[in-house]
Amino acid sequence: MNSNINVYAARLQDVRFSYDQGHSWVLDGVDLDIRQGERLCLIGLNGSGKSTLAGLISGLSAPDAGTVELLGTRVFDNNGAHADNYRTAREGIGALFQNPADQIITTKVGEDVAFGPENLAFDADDIDRHVYSALDAVEMLEQIDQNPTYMSGGQQQRVTIAGTIAMSTRMIVLDEPTAMLDHQAQRDVLAVLDHLQSQGVTIVQVTHKPKELRNADRILRLKSGQLQSVDLAKAVQDLSSTSDTSDAKVADSSKIPVLGIRPLEVDPFCHIDKTKKPEEAKEPADMPRATPVHKASGQPIISLKHVSFRYPSADFDTLHDCSMSVLPGESVAIMGRNGTGKSTLTKLIAGLVKPTDGEIEVAGLDLRDLSRRDKIMLRTRVGLVMQQPEHQLFEQTVRQDVSYGPLNQGFTASEADKRASNAMKLLGITDLADRSPFSLSGGQQRLAAIAGVIACNPRILILDEPTAGLDATANECIFNLIRSLQAQGVTIIMVTHSMNQAHHIADRIISLDTEQTATEDNGQETVQANGDMDANGSNHLHIFKTSELKRTGIMTRLDPRVKLVVFLMLTLMMFLVNQPAELLLAAVGTFLITAFSGLKAVELFRSLRGFLILFFVIGIFNMFFVNTGPTLLTLWGLKVTRDGLGLAALYTSRFSLAVLLGIVLLKTTTPTALTDAFASLASPLRRFGLHTQEMALVMSLALRFLPTLANETRSITQAQAARGGSIETGSPMRRLKALAATLIPVFAAALRHSDNLSLALDARCYEEGIHRTHWHAMHVTGKDLIAVALSAAYLTLLLTLKIGLIPMPSL
Repeated sequence: MNSNINVYAARLQDVRFSYDQGHSWVLDGVDLDIRQGERLCLIGLNGSGKSTLAGLISGLSAPDAGTVELLGTRVFDNNGAHADNYRTAREGIGALFQNPADQIITTKVGEDVAFGPENLAFDADDIDRHVYSALDAVEMLEQIDQNPTYMSGGQQQRVTIAGTIAMSTRMIVLDEPTAMLDHQAQRDVLAVLDHLQSQGVTIVQVTHKPKELRNADRILRLKSGQLQSVDLAKAVQDLSSTSDTSDAKVADSSKIPVLGIRPLEVDPFCHIDKTKKPEEAKEPADMPRATPVHKASGQPIISLKHVSFRYPSADFDTLHDCSMSVLPGESVAIMGRNGTGKSTLTKLIAGLVKPTDGEIEVAGLDLRDLSRRDKIMLRTRVGLVMQQPEHQLFEQTVRQDVSYGPLNQGFTASEADKRASNAMKLLGITDLADRSPFSLSGGQQRLAAIAGVIACNPRILILDEPTAGLDATANECIFNLIRSLQAQGVTIIMVTHSMNQAHHIADRIISLDTEQTATEDNGQETVQANGDMDANGSNHLHIFKTSELKRTGIMTRLDPRVKLVVFLMLTLMMFLVNQPAELLLAAVGTFLITAFSGLKAVELFRSLRGFLILFFVIGIFNMFFVNTGPTLLTLWGLKVTRDGLGLAALYTSRFSLAVLLGIVLLKTTTPTALTDAFASLASPLRRFGLHTQEMALVMSLALRFLPTLANETRSITQAQAARGGSIETGSPMRRLKALAATLIPVFAAALRHSDNLSLALDARCYEEGIHRTHWHAMHVTGKDLIAVALSAAYLTLLLTLKIGLIPMPSL
C-alpha cells in the first residue's frame, strides 16, 4: 500500500441515504475513512447499496444526512450540500458507472476519452498523450475513430475506463469495471489499476470477483446499510460460487445430481475480423465439470451453415462464413473477445435479426423467411436473455414484466400470474414483484429479465452473460436453475467470458476467436472458421468497423466551421428553389457534393429512405389538393392537375435534396466537431450574454442522444418480439397498439438516459462557463478556401437564375 496515513482521500461520518424519503435506509450510519493511495474493495449482495456508496464517494450524489469530505474538501454537512466544493473535489476524482453506455458522451472513441482532459484544461499535447496512453492500456487504440455507441458492452466498458484514467485523477471509483470484459481485457484493466496504485492513486472498487481482491489494502462488506471489515480469506469465501469454484459447493447445494466428469470439448468457430490474435485465457486443464443429466441426441435443433452478418454502414462482417450445430438437450458455451459478435450470434439464433448470407434453422424453422405463424411458433420455443437486462424490461412492475411472455402465449391472466410467481420464486426475487424494474440494481434487473424468459418455458434458452454483475447467491441460483433445465432436456446456449462457468455448464465451447478449422472427435458436425488467407498462409483478420467517419472524401477533411456555414447556406437556398432550372442546378450541386464526400450511395439511400417515404406521402396530398391547371386524370373522384403534379414533384425533390445535404454533413463530421464549430462561430454572441458553449453542448448531447433513443426503441421492440409480443406477429392494428405501448418505456428510458448523461458530465468535470481546451484545434486551409469559393460561385449562379437574369421556362 502506498497510502499516506495522515491524508484522507475520503471521509464519511454517520452517512445515511434513502430512496423512499426515509421509509427505509440503503445506507444507515456509515462511517468510512479512505486514506490517500489506499486500494479499497467493496463487496456485498445485489441491492445492498454498493453503487449508492460509490456514487457518494465519487461526489456524484449527496447523502440525506451525515458528513462527507472528499480530497480534503468538506462537500456535505449539517448545512447540506456545498455545490462549489463538490465541483472542486470532482476535478480530482474519476468515476466509472455500472453500465458503461451511460457514461459515453460523444460518438467517437478518441473524442470521448479526450472529453474529461479538455474540461480539466489540459493542453493539446497532454490531451494527445493521455488519450493514446489510456486507449493503449485497455487495447482500444485501433478503435480510436470508431463510434462507441455501436460497440459491444465490453468494448464500451473499456472506452469508459480509458476516459476515466485519461483524466489523471487522484482517486478513481469503479463500479464493477470488469463485469462485461473478456479474460484478457480483465487482466489488462487490473494491470492498469495495479500501475495506478503504485503511482499513489486511491482506488475504490466495487466487485463480485474474488480474483480482484488480491491487491486490496482493505475489503469492506456492505450489509443492512452498514460496513463490515472482512479479511481476504473470508471475502473470497463470500464471493465464491458455482462460477468461481469447483463442483463441490454446487453438489451440496443443488438438488440436481452430479453424475460424472469428462473432458471438455472446444470447437473453433468462425472468423471475426481483427488484426491481432489475443493470448487465450489459461485455465486448469484438470478442472472437474459436471455432466448434464439429459443426454443430447438426435438431429440438430440449431443449425447454421455459412452464415455471415454485417450491420448497416459497417465496413466488415461481424460474423463471417460461420457454421455450427447444436443437438437437442445440449449445452454450449459461446466464448470470445469483446466485440467478436457473440451477442449478434444470439440474436441471429433467436430470429431477431436476419443473416446477410447463409442458412439458419432453429427448432425445425428456417429463419431466413419466417411466416407470421412460424414467428409465433419460434417465440414459444426460443427464449433469449439479453446482455443488457434493462433493454429487456419495459412494464411498470416486475410481476407485469415477467407475466408478459405467458400472456402472449395465450395463457389466462391467472395462469400467467402463476407462471410469473413460479419464475420469480426460482430466481429469488419474489419480494421485488411489485417494484418498478427500473428502480432495481443492475444485478436485480438481470434476475428479473431471466425470470421473464423462464416464465415462457422455452425449449431453447439463450443466455448472454447471465451472471455479469451478480453476487455469489444469485450466481448459484442461476447455475442451479440451468442444471434443472438441463435435466428437463432444455437446450442451453450461454455466452460467457468465464472458462470456469463453461466447465460447469457446457458440453462444448464454441470460440469466436479460434482461427483454424477443426473437427470434433465425438462425431458431431464440423465447426468451421473459413477466413481469408494472406500470402504467408495465415488467416488475415479484421476488426469490425462501426465508424462512419473514417473516410477518404474531401468533405471529411474540411474545417467544420466552413462546412457548417456552407451547408447551412446551401440548405436554406434549397427552400427558395421553385423552378425546373433551379431544381436541376440544385440537384447537380448536391450530387457533386455527395460524390466528393466519399460516402457510399447505398449508405446514403438507407439513411434517406425514411424521408423519401414521408416526402412522397406529402407530395401525394399536394397532388390531389392543388386543383389549378389542366386536369390530367381523375382518381376516386379527385382531380390530378398539372400544377398539382408539378408541385408534388418540386416539394419531394427539394426536401429530399435538403435532407441529403444534412446527411452528408452529419456523416462526414463528428458531433464534437460540429458543436465545437458552432461554439466558435457563435462566440461573438457571448457579448450579449448568450451561453454559446452550453448551447453547443446541448447540440452535442442531442446528436448523441437521438441514436441512443433509437437503439433503446429497437431493443425494447426486440425484447417484446422475443417474448411473443404482437409488435412482430399481430394484425396491423395490434402491431400499431403494441408500438404505441413502447412509448412509455422509451420515454422512461429517455428520462433515465438524461439523468445518466447529467451524471456523466459531472464525472467528466464539465461545468457551465468553464474554460475548456480542445484536443484538435480548427484551422482554415487552402482546401477550405477553395470550397468557399466554389460554394459562392454555385450560390451566385442559383441566385442569378432566381432573380431572372438568365431566362428559364416556367413550371
